[in-house]
Amino acid sequence: MNIEHLPVMSREVIEILAPFEGGTYVDATVGLGGHSAMILEKIGQSGRVIGIDRDDSALAKTAERLCDAGLILKKGSFSDMELILHAQGLDNADGVLLDLGVSMMQFKDPGRGFSFLSNERLDMRMDSSQELSAWDVVNGYSEKELIRILREYGEEYRAMRIVRSIIHERDKKSIDTCSELAEIISRSIGRHGKVHPATKTFQALRIEVNRELEELKKGLNASLRILRKGGRLCVISYHSLEDRVVKHFIRENAKAGVLKQLMKKPLSPGIEEIRANPSSRSGKLRGAEKL
Repeated sequence: MNIEHLPVMSREVIEILAPFEGGTYVDATVGLGGHSAMILEKIGQSGRVIGIDRDDSALAKTAERLCDAGLILKKGSFSDMELILHAQGLDNADGVLLDLGVSMMQFKDPGRGFSFLSNERLDMRMDSSQELSAWDVVNGYSEKELIRILREYGEEYRAMRIVRSIIHERDKKSIDTCSELAEIISRSIGRHGKVHPATKTFQALRIEVNRELEELKKGLNASLRILRKGGRLCVISYHSLEDRVVKHFIRENAKAGVLKQLMKKPLSPGIEEIRANPSSRSGKLRGAEKL
């Protein structure tokens, strides 16, 4: 199977989920199926993986790559997890995996408008059928709303300067492409160091467009409801906002006696994995067990 990306911390994910013969697992961000393929190997013909994704393209490619009767692919968000499981006649799961963030496939897929390095139309929708896009946010949100988004979701301390530049430019004409926006940001705050000055703004826009933090909270709560006693939750996050939500969720439910925290600190990719897959470098993995 020729997968175009490497699943992040795959060995650690399998160790935490501990999939067993005949088990039922939810891969709520199935992507190209890297983690699902490894789970399927462990659960045998009597097991099942419910693979969920908002991205039609990812689901289609995974269906082509993973011809396994134990894999059930469904389009949906984290908030749909419970309904999707019940629609399959299943009451609970032995494990839930949430691998957050955007895949390299989405960054490189022509026309998706995720990358500040592209000349594509601003888009950033994980589900291409939804109405709100990054173009709508950049060209339609008020100055106050844009500043809030950049500060809250991008942790961008230069938000006011960037947003005033955006407002100034869009008053002349709409800001249509990723490269246009990236250039406006670069002119506004300059370029210092290795990190592109548009990185935090693009992160903030993507989170807003896809309601990522809201969906994450809904997904975590849904996973708690569908996990059986002894079932495992495994979450990989890629920036501090996501990790903070996951950390607090696990700690609060551990204090309430609902979850057992499996590690005090999150696991990170090793040097060898980062060399083989540089995009994994910011990954943080946390796990918990349902009590």
